[in-house]
Amino acid sequence: MTREPSAVISAMHEFGTLTLSLPHPLWIAAAVSIVFAMLARRLRGVTLSGAIAGTAICFIFYAGAGAGAFVLLVALFALTWLATRIGYRRKVSLGTAENREGRRSSQVLANLGAAAGCVIGFQLTGRYPVLMIAFAAAIAEAAADTISSEIGQSRADNARLLTTLEIVPAGTDGGISVLGTMAGLGAAVTVSAISAAVGIFPWPRIGVPITAAVAGMFADSLLGASLERRGWINNDAVNFLSTCIAVGVALLFS
Repeated sequence: MTREPSAVISAMHEFGTLTLSLPHPLWIAAAVSIVFAMLARRLRGVTLSGAIAGTAICFIFYAGAGAGAFVLLVALFALTWLATRIGYRRKVSLGTAENREGRRSSQVLANLGAAAGCVIGFQLTGRYPVLMIAFAAAIAEAAADTISSEIGQSRADNARLLTTLEIVPAGTDGGISVLGTMAGLGAAVTVSAISAAVGIFPWPRIGVPITAAVAGMFADSLLGASLERRGWINNDAVNFLSTCIAVGVALLFS
C-alpha cells in the first residue's frame, strides 16, 4: 500500500476507543460529493434519488480513502455512462435500454454498496490495505458487468446462458456474448490499472482485482441465468451479490 502524499491533510476523529484516520477534512469530501452528484444528474447519469445516494457513496469514498478513490468513482461513472449510450436505439428495441433519466438510488447502492463497505472497513480496521484491493475489485466488477452487458446488447444478436449454453436473444438475463465478455475484461483491466495508478494498491497486485472482477462478472451471469430468470431476485440484488463475490475473491487471493 502506498503512503499518503505529505501534502494530504489528515483529520483525526475519536469515537469512543475507536480512532478513524481520515485523509481529508469532511467539508472537502462533502463539497466534492455534492458537486459530483450535481454533474452526474446534469448528464442524466442518475435520477434525483440516484444523485442523493451517489452523494453519500462519494462522501464515503473521498472521506474514507482519499482523492484516489474519488478518481476511481469518476472513471467508473464515465465508462458506464458512455457504454449505456452506445447503440441506445437498439437497446430500446430490445427493451433493455437504461432509463433516460439515469440510474435510481437502488441501482447506485447495488453497484457501489460493497465498495463503500470496504472503505468503511478500511477505516474501522486501522487502514488495513487488503481492503483497498477489495475496494478496487468491487469497482472493477461494477464496470466490467455494466460494460459487458451494454456492449453485448448493442453489438451482439445472440447470447448464451452460462447454465445451459442455450442460445438466447441478446439482453436476456444471464446471457453472455464473446464481444460483451471481452469488453467487460477490458473494463476490469482499465479500472484496475487506474486504481494502481492513483495509489489504491501497488502495481504488483493488479492481477488480484482483475481476477476478482472477472469472477464477479461471470457470477453475475450465473445469478441472472438461474435466480433472476426465475423471479427469485431482481437485477439490483444480482449486481450487489456479484460485487460482494468480487470482494470475497479479492480478499481470498490477497
